[in-house]
Formats: sequence, C-alpha cells, structure tokens
Amino acid sequence: MYHDPALSAQTRAADPRPASAVSTGVGVAGLVGLLAWMGFAKAYGLDGPYAALANVAACGLPMILWSVVVDKVHRNASTGIDWANPRPWRETIDISLTKLAGLWLTWGGIATIYAAGRFYWEGNFAFAMWAFQTAAPWLFALSIPWVLWFDRRMVNPRDGAWALGAWLLHLDEPYEREAIFAHLRAWGVKAFFLAFMVAIVPGGFGDWVRGDTSTLLHDPVALAMWLITFMFVVDVAFATVGYLLTVRALDSHIRSANPYAQGWMAALICYPPFILMSDGGPLDYHPGTSDWTHWFAGHPWLLMATGAVLVALTAIYAWATVAFGLRFSNLTHRGILTHGPYAFSRHPAYLSKNLFWWVSTIPLLSTGGWADAARATILLAAVSGVYYWRAKTEEKHLGEDPAYRDYFDWMERNALVPRLFRWIRGA
Repeated sequence: MYHDPALSAQTRAADPRPASAVSTGVGVAGLVGLLAWMGFAKAYGLDGPYAALANVAACGLPMILWSVVVDKVHRNASTGIDWANPRPWRETIDISLTKLAGLWLTWGGIATIYAAGRFYWEGNFAFAMWAFQTAAPWLFALSIPWVLWFDRRMVNPRDGAWALGAWLLHLDEPYEREAIFAHLRAWGVKAFFLAFMVAIVPGGFGDWVRGDTSTLLHDPVALAMWLITFMFVVDVAFATVGYLLTVRALDSHIRSANPYAQGWMAALICYPPFILMSDGGPLDYHPGTSDWTHWFAGHPWLLMATGAVLVALTAIYAWATVAFGLRFSNLTHRGILTHGPYAFSRHPAYLSKNLFWWVSTIPLLSTGGWADAARATILLAAVSGVYYWRAKTEEKHLGEDPAYRDYFDWMERNALVPRLFRWIRGA
C-alpha cells in the first residue's frame, strides 16, 4: 500500500497531541546535571552514600532552575498561588498555625510508623531512616516561616493540612473530611515510596562507580550490565527527586492520590515489605530458571544481541522516569504527561520492565524440568498481569481528569503501541 508522507503530516496537524504538563527541557536539565556529577564521581572514585545523595541533588537543582527560570511553572494557574497580591499576615496567621498543627500531626504519625516498623531499621532502609532523622529538625524549623510566608500567597490556604489541624484543634470553622483523607493519602504515598527510594540510592550508585570498565569493549555481557546499572541509577535519582519535591510553588504538588483501594493494593505488592515477587514470595518465578548469560554462553552474537535489547528496554524505562522531570511518583496525579515515551505508550515503564524480565529470564527454558519451566512461565505471566492491573487502576484514577481522557483518546487514535495492540487483537 502506498504511503503518502504529506497526507500523514496533514493528519497529525489536524489531530495534534495534547500538551504535556511537563516540558522536555526540565528532564534534559536534570540529566545533564546528573551526568556531570556521575562523571566527576567516577573519575575520583566517589562511591559512598554521601556521593549518592549528591547525585540526587545534582539531578534536582538544574530541574528546579529550569522550571522556574525557563518554564516559569510557579506562575501556572494550577499552582493555586497569587504571587502579585499577598495578604497581610494578620489575615492568615490563624490559618497558618492551624495548618502547622495538621502538618506536624501528619509528620508525627509517619515518624511513629517508621519507629514501630522493625523493617525500616534493617538493611538498606536503615540509611533512609538516618537521612530522615538528620533532616527532621531542619524540616520542622523551616516549616514555620515557609507556611507563614506561603499562606499569604495561596488563593485558598485552607487545604488538607489545615482541615486536619482544624479537626485536631476542634475549631468551630467547617472543614471537609474528604480534604483530610486526600491529605493523608498524599502523605502516605510520599512516606512509603520516599523511604524506599532513599534506601536504594547508595547501592546502585556505588555499584556503577566501582564498576570495572577495563573489559567493557571486549565483554558484551559486562558492557550490557554496566549500562543497565547506569540506567537504573538515572531512574532512581529522578524518582527520588520526584518524591522529594512535591512542592506547590513548582507546580509539582500532588493534585490527588489514588483514592481506590485496588490501586494501592496493585502498587504495594510490587514493593517491600509487601512485595510478592521477591525471593521465596508467591510470585517468585526464578526457581528452576537461569538467565540470558547462561543460556547463550558461548554464543557471542546472541549475547551481544540480547544485551543490546536489554539495554534498550532499560533505557526506555529510565526515559519514562526522566520525562516526569520533578513530578515522578506512584499512585498520584501531578499533571498529565504526553511527551517522550508517553507519546508512544500510556505505560512505557511497565511495558519495558516486563519485556526486560521475559527476555532476560526466558522462563520457557529451565535448569530443572518441564514442570519448572511451566511454573516459571505461569508465575511471570502473573507478574505481568499485576502490572496490567496497576496500569488499569492508574487509568481509572487519572481518567477523572478531562486532560487525561483527551490524552487517552488521542493515544488510541495515533500512538504506536495502542495501535499495535489493537491490530494484534483484530488479527
């Protein structure tokens, strides 16, 4: 069939992709800062936890500057801020003090959960708890001038934190209970996932810095593993920045956290301590299997080809996180992305991650027998099913925003992956 490029261009012009809430530039700025620090750390052997935290800062600071100086996101109407007309502090002081009470109660509850959970003081999570303990006094002290200053500029300063404070202090002013629940859900997301991200920041960064690069050009497996580790360091740094900077002044605040129980369930079973896919877990598909380096040993071209595919899939996974800029986080709505890999698939990270597992494990091959191969294949299919479930619960949540519905419809008409799946179902 003849393909007319001019006709395709006209079709795209008549059906433009919806605008993205995040610019490409902010992710590029963060990536440049991150690459600069990683190169410096590699050159000087800086592989410790402080260097890993500096890597997160090197990623986040350029994105903040780009967002404010170039994109001017602080002026977006979606921030709910009126910078030009600050109120006198006497008009907002009572609101601010009530909000601080609600905010401190929230932080106290999170601290109690951390303190009571033995899990959070073992292994990698001990580093996260140390980081939080170090930051807590500063966060507490800075919250006072920040809230007092910021409430004067908010269009509606009576938010979820204020509503929780009003409930705590038994104020006569009316407040919305749903605002309290929304506030607690948002902080629940941040508390759970930020602890996980900070816990894994040092490990991958240190592994990459310490990696032996002397044999990379002669060993396709070593090269692939080194590049995959690099992609995961990028992903973790951007994701950690995303959970840290849920800031209204940067328009990166949480508009809403997923209100559906099935959405939380689908997400939490993919992360410790609730993870079902870990060693010995009910969805652990690894027993009786090996990986691509075992099955293709002695076949350098197959090793190179498979390694290249796995690196490409990991690059897509990292790209999907970079595209968020300051706004990455699970279970939240922080603006609708339509650029980068999200112009090809609504869930590029889930798709690339699951393809990586299938290609790297090859569960149909077994070190045991056919029963192990069948069991591994079924369990890995179940894992992929969990991610399909996650995707659908996210779409249910985001679909409450008309902007996402517009994006969803555009993707169904134009995007590569949805059209491919539709063709497969039709065939």
